[in-house]
Amino acid sequence: QVQLVESGGGLVQVGGSLRLSCVASGRTFSNFEMGWFRQAPGKERAFVASIRGSGGGQVYAASVKGRFTISRDNAKNMVTLQMNSLKPEDTAVYYCAARTEYVSIKYDYWGQGTQVTVSS
Repeated sequence: QVQLVESGGGLVQVGGSLRLSCVASGRTFSNFEMGWFRQAPGKERAFVASIRGSGGGQVYAASVKGRFTISRDNAKNMVTLQMNSLKPEDTAVYYCAARTEYVSIKYDYWGQGTQVTVSS
């Protein structure tokens, strides 16, 4: 089992920045691809960004590319999502997720989510 705990959400104005963090416990962190997803009210959960266990291979949704940056620190069992130039449409609950590399084809573990609200 892997436990994921997100933090860093909050209320920010349009154009502002937030940094989300997710700390993992329970298994070898570098064995997991980590992802961020978000779910806005009335919408399905959507992919935001992912990063391989090695720290490379970042992938971003088109809607956030150039504004968001995903990174990880395997020594701290932590993945972060730096969000810049925030827009109202970025408002959502953001979830951290983990996928066992070379074993799973889907994300196996999820955090409880953290709310991000961008006000105009």
